[in-house]
Amino acid sequence: MSIEINHISKAFGSTKVLHDISLDIPSGEMVALLGPSGSGKTTLLRIIAGLESQTQGALSFHGKDVTRLHARDRQVGFVFQHYALFRHMTVFDNIAFGLTVLPRRQRPGAAATRQKVMQLLEMVQLAHLANRYPAQLSGGQKQRVALARALAVEPQILLLDEPFGALDAQVRKELRRWLRQLHEELKFTSVFVTHDQEEAMEVADSVVVMSQGHIEQIGSPQDVWREPATRFVLEFLGEVNRFDGQVQGSQFSVGGQRWPLGYTPAWQEQVDLFLRPWEVDVSRQQAPDTPLAARVIEASPKGHFWQLQLQPQGWDAEPFSVVFDGSQTAPLRGETLYVGLKQARVYHGETPLRQVAFAQSA
Repeated sequence: MSIEINHISKAFGSTKVLHDISLDIPSGEMVALLGPSGSGKTTLLRIIAGLESQTQGALSFHGKDVTRLHARDRQVGFVFQHYALFRHMTVFDNIAFGLTVLPRRQRPGAAATRQKVMQLLEMVQLAHLANRYPAQLSGGQKQRVALARALAVEPQILLLDEPFGALDAQVRKELRRWLRQLHEELKFTSVFVTHDQEEAMEVADSVVVMSQGHIEQIGSPQDVWREPATRFVLEFLGEVNRFDGQVQGSQFSVGGQRWPLGYTPAWQEQVDLFLRPWEVDVSRQQAPDTPLAARVIEASPKGHFWQLQLQPQGWDAEPFSVVFDGSQTAPLRGETLYVGLKQARVYHGETPLRQVAFAQSA
């Protein structure tokens, strides 16, 4: 079941929370709505579900206009962050609930209901807990029950609002893998809201990055990571260092050192330079390609590398993050290292300049 969102806007009173959103979601795709708090992602999800109405625009499922269709008639399953399980019902009865309240002509009999619920319990690996109550379950088990309940009515579309946000890191990781495997088996169309970048990158086929009620970028996890469309996406996804720089002719100046750009930009003044931690050269020796001194203020082992926080020495910049070869002697807090620039994205305000790869400093 595909989803077509056409020029949807939403306002609460005088506050506009969605601005002319258009988005097509193909059948069978898992899409992440990713963004910080206040970006409008949950409001958009609730509009798809029919739990909120848009101020403007139209919504279609597989070409059928559902803009004014009641939530109960949209064949949508919804999984809430905090499970929303019925405390007085067993696991079995929670999952069966949606089947028992279907219109009489669609409602399965007791035997068919039991068979369906037991199939779902097997699928979510909780058959042995059918007679337990929510208070007797772990957070991860509750979320699986909530997902099974949403799937019981065989929805055409599954919507999930930060489904793993209330769980600890290890359980989140396990459930992400499990959800992705389940999606591969059942091939339902699903949309989930998250502010967790790792979750979006690991689980989704496509990522929709949102900010302040606007869509910043739509693309595969690889595309939005490698080719951010806007400065917001670049700064929001992953860790990135920002340095103030100056373009002078065909050279770029940071911390009093110059690097050749290989071309002469049209903009010849102050710019912002963005580098991922691994785009910074690091050495224990000062050299033409590592001319800038920086002191280690934090050192965290990450397996085959060290994640370092460095404080510039003798040049003006905020502390920044780099990676350091784990095969070398462990860096010490307070030790002086030397850094240089490998490659970077350059912005003047919100306007991107050409991405540059640096040779050694000039």
